[in-house]
Amino acid sequence: MGKPTRTTVRTPESAAPVGRRRFLQAVGAGAGAALAAGGGPPPVRAVGGRTHAAPPRPSPDVAVVGAGTFGMWTALHLQRLGARVTVVDAYGAGNSRQTSGGETRGVRTSYGNRPHGALWTDWAGRAIERWLAWDEEGRDRLLPRLFFQTGDLILREAANRYFSETRRHWDALGNPYEVLEPEEVAYRWPWIRYDNLGAALYEPGAGVVRARRAIESAARVFEEEGGAIRIDRAAFGPRDGRSLAALQLQSGESLSAQTFILACGPWFPKVLPELMGQRIRIAMGHVFYFAAPPGDTRFSYPHMPSYGVPGCTGWPALPPDHRGFRVRTGGRAPEDPDLSDRWIAPEYHDRPRQILERHFPDLVGAPINETRACHYESSVDGNFIVDTHPDFDNVWLAGGGSAEAFKFGPVLGDYIAHRVLDDDREPELADGFRLKEAEFEPR
Repeated sequence: MGKPTRTTVRTPESAAPVGRRRFLQAVGAGAGAALAAGGGPPPVRAVGGRTHAAPPRPSPDVAVVGAGTFGMWTALHLQRLGARVTVVDAYGAGNSRQTSGGETRGVRTSYGNRPHGALWTDWAGRAIERWLAWDEEGRDRLLPRLFFQTGDLILREAANRYFSETRRHWDALGNPYEVLEPEEVAYRWPWIRYDNLGAALYEPGAGVVRARRAIESAARVFEEEGGAIRIDRAAFGPRDGRSLAALQLQSGESLSAQTFILACGPWFPKVLPELMGQRIRIAMGHVFYFAAPPGDTRFSYPHMPSYGVPGCTGWPALPPDHRGFRVRTGGRAPEDPDLSDRWIAPEYHDRPRQILERHFPDLVGAPINETRACHYESSVDGNFIVDTHPDFDNVWLAGGGSAEAFKFGPVLGDYIAHRVLDDDREPELADGFRLKEAEFEPR
């Protein structure tokens, strides 16, 4: 593994590196504004046909573009580490166009099918602890409950490398799990059918998180603790050598900062077409929520675990709203994330109904409560991207969620925030998260 790169953050006014200690000392001494890049004269606004200078707005220390999983959790952790942070998003935190703006997301630690599975297994375990702690801490703020510990059941006709590698990671970390015989699966959940079932793994600590509510909650806490969120579009503004001086907003204003983080998700190929156009691949995932028969609690929490069968993952309906029994399978070709329809047309409904016929026969014919379509964005190697822009020393790239990043949100945000403030707690991971030279083949 290569030696991690130590990035020096510079402002247009000063070439002196600003590490976390010096940064926090300056903020603590009331000199935070001196660390931020200058932004020129205040914007002018028209009132009653006359022009008036708008009151000066202090520049943030860090500007984050994107209020999804990567952006919102990173912004919150930066704020808690003493930075002054502004988040810019075209639609707002928890909006329906975000990858993390769906209704629910699963949180499990079974990553035997990933080359970086050992790390993800560890981080997913840490994330579960963070989700539980967030719910506990959020009670006083009257935040909605996010994490539901459903357990996760993986079913296959035969054990394979995914099973053996997942168990190896679990054993190394001491994660609790069960290897179940088909008879035990049928005894615990007789409403689940799996013909020729030969292998089953059960992870009791896994669960499901309310996704949209999670981002909304993180945004609320971020603002309550002093952060700012702006609904706007951002593009690169002026630069000074290898430093970006400001973002140019669609509203006509500019936003200067010392450091910039681009957490653009499936918008990366649009925002940075030359750099990210072939390093990020987007796909449309389809999710269906089926209504269980009235009074039938078998397909609701806590009676049903989340599940994984070939070609499909899903989980029970969650209280208090019980939106439905979740089935995710298939999808369609990628589209422009600003223009794509987020409902699923009837021609795509046969496949999830086949899943019900094959594995949940008591739900055959159940009505569809909701459909959700979202863009996933994957990196070339399937790992996350946390690296500086090759042309800017003070611009970070955070993305490449590869359909899994949401569950890691609280851990990812903590990790990225420390790296941005030059306080890397896990330097051995930097090489794995760097922006790779490899690219996808053009479609």
